[in-house]
Amino acid sequence: MNPTTAPEKDLCHVCHHRAIAASSRVRLPLRSRVWKGQTGEFAGAGTGSSLDFQDHRLYVPGDDPRHINWQAYARTGSYSMKLYREEVRPVVDLILDVSSSMFFDADKAERVCDLFYLCVESSKRCGASLHIHLVCGDSSRLVPYEAIVTHQWRDLIAECRPSDPALPPQTQRISLRANAIRLLISDLLFPGEPEPILRPLQQRQGSGILLVPYLPAEMDPEWSGNYEMVDAETRSHHPHRIEPSTLKRYKEAYVQHFSLWKQASLRQQVIMARVPSIMELQKALHAEAILLGALETY
Repeated sequence: MNPTTAPEKDLCHVCHHRAIAASSRVRLPLRSRVWKGQTGEFAGAGTGSSLDFQDHRLYVPGDDPRHINWQAYARTGSYSMKLYREEVRPVVDLILDVSSSMFFDADKAERVCDLFYLCVESSKRCGASLHIHLVCGDSSRLVPYEAIVTHQWRDLIAECRPSDPALPPQTQRISLRANAIRLLISDLLFPGEPEPILRPLQQRQGSGILLVPYLPAEMDPEWSGNYEMVDAETRSHHPHRIEPSTLKRYKEAYVQHFSLWKQASLRQQVIMARVPSIMELQKALHAEAILLGALETY
């Protein structure tokens, strides 16, 4: 890919500002989990030093004397400890599929950017520890947050050089952290079984979320007659004549493809939400993402 062009930069700016606005109304489902890790504002699995009282227990040597319940000692003569909720930072691993099919159409590219920036800004607004990965087939790249806010991440896509551009995103090759929310943004327009891609999203106590941008024209095209089809990934050209029976088979295969992904997501306990591209962002998120718990409102 060439360095980011002016129209691409304009698109990034527009989508970023829209995502910042949306992140004040919609967020990642971070508060529904118990976290372990660095100090932050979310409920942890252990005890800590916040102001949120949790429980009592008997004093043992080595405990912090600042947390001794002196009022209880005055009554009973026994030392006991006040326990407070541990506050930790949630962990988010964000994976963006940057295969060509994600950007070949202007409306779809815009929705991809919307979702990407929304996940980034929602993570930062909540103080999460965020790792961002670009993936194309069997190639991936860890991207710093600074490259997102300066919109240079589009240039970094060129550094993802898969051995075969038609490969699905190889999530098992990405270093994902334990106890993280793992978000994959992908259109899922590739052959193969879903499980090898979904399974890493749940391993090591992870919670997988799959956001799937799509075009209505992909789901219900109005093809008729002779076409020269272009493979979005390989750029190869294939002449086809589309008869009504051909179109019917395509639509049935499309429905079956996403039905398999839905079933596999349920088995792997990954939330899968499809997000339409031809719709205002807030309405598009309410179509499935918020309804299914991939995102939540404030």
